[in-house]
Amino acid sequence: MSIVLLNVNSSAQYSSQNIYFVGQWYNPLQAPEPTYGIKYNSVWGWVDTADSFREYAILGSGSGTHIIDVSTPTNPVEIDFVAGRRSGCIWREYKTYGKYLYAISDDAIPNSFQIIDLSYLPDSVHVVHDDTTIFERAHTLFIDGDKLHVGSVKEHPPLGGVYSMAVYSLANPEAPTLLRALNQDDPSITWVHDMLVRNDTVYASCGFQGLYFYKYNVSTNNYTTLNSLTSYVDQGYNHSSALTPDGKTLVFCDEVPANTTVKILDVTDITNVNMMDTIKSNQGATAHNPYLWGTDRAVIAYYQDGLQIFDISNPANVVRTGFFDTDTLHGLNDGFPGPFTYHGAWGAYIDLPSGLFLVGDMQNGLYVLDATLALGVNENAFSENDISVFPNPTSNNVYITIKLLQAEDLVFEMFDITGKKIFSKKENVGAGNTTKSVHLEQYTSGMYILKITGKNINYNQKVIKK
Repeated sequence: MSIVLLNVNSSAQYSSQNIYFVGQWYNPLQAPEPTYGIKYNSVWGWVDTADSFREYAILGSGSGTHIIDVSTPTNPVEIDFVAGRRSGCIWREYKTYGKYLYAISDDAIPNSFQIIDLSYLPDSVHVVHDDTTIFERAHTLFIDGDKLHVGSVKEHPPLGGVYSMAVYSLANPEAPTLLRALNQDDPSITWVHDMLVRNDTVYASCGFQGLYFYKYNVSTNNYTTLNSLTSYVDQGYNHSSALTPDGKTLVFCDEVPANTTVKILDVTDITNVNMMDTIKSNQGATAHNPYLWGTDRAVIAYYQDGLQIFDISNPANVVRTGFFDTDTLHGLNDGFPGPFTYHGAWGAYIDLPSGLFLVGDMQNGLYVLDATLALGVNENAFSENDISVFPNPTSNNVYITIKLLQAEDLVFEMFDITGKKIFSKKENVGAGNTTKSVHLEQYTSGMYILKITGKNINYNQKVIKK
């Protein structure tokens, strides 16, 4: 079942720099929740590798979960909708594990934890768990390997446990099982708002208690504390973080008070972390959720604003390279109470193979954006030298035809979507037409970035491995 509600194809009403409007979806009949007037919240993405890499957006609203086909990004179409246990929700959050979508909400009871099978798309989705038997509600979630980490867990009576953070096994992805609660090892932490986990190292944003670093020890099934950051410049409510692929730089947001700076932290030695720089919106907006594209771009979703992108290649001197302001309520009184007005971007999803970004705006729904220029991916940005890359998408090898006016030393590099370099070769290429190949058989399906540099060439191209 496909439902087209509203698609907007004009970017004239939005201020932006180096980020371009592609498409939008929202339901004009979506009711705001009664506390802050929020209509939409978190956004996630999913790629159907069994169906020509068809791309989907998962968008939360007060009433439930919207599954939106964005494979034609100028015309997003809602394919299915999963109602929540209750309507009028402020919070919904999502992560995927294979074909499964995990959906949580931290609004008051009645509420439930939902597991949704996406493999039946593009026809529909199937709900395989909508119950309180695992837990009833939670605030955030993160998947690392086959472990599901969940922040601020509330179980349903008679279990009735309340955990600042807990980890679950996904050995059976339709029935996660509780392994350990952080309270058992560090009862001093009352609340983990969000967590980033890489190779069992947990970067936990604990609200006004600060930023904590833990190791979840799989063999002994317990948490050990590695370090904490409980006092730092422009400190507020430690909300969420993102980590560079090399594990050296952590970017984190403090949600409250409004217009608090984003922090750039050197975590090369996690036992001795150092603040390197801060980021502040020129709109006076509130940073909500950070993401990292490769090793050198921080992508921030802002309240009262939209998406902003910063070059952090020199973490001690961060420079903004682009923005797209999704907020259409600047200076307007929305009539809802609260310490600050909740409108603008809630979050983003930046890992689609197409390279397009998804943004969830609290009033205006889903945006599909092209951030190529802000990311420094200037495709085909020269004229004298001619390069073509084919086939693209490819199943195995990708071929590069280069026409040079004179011989030149060129460096060929391939990066995965996390920014990890998977291929590098330097060679002298003669004048005229030359064809080179890069073998991709051993790599998983997804998006890669081909980079070719030389004296007269600085070329980047997205490559899709089928």
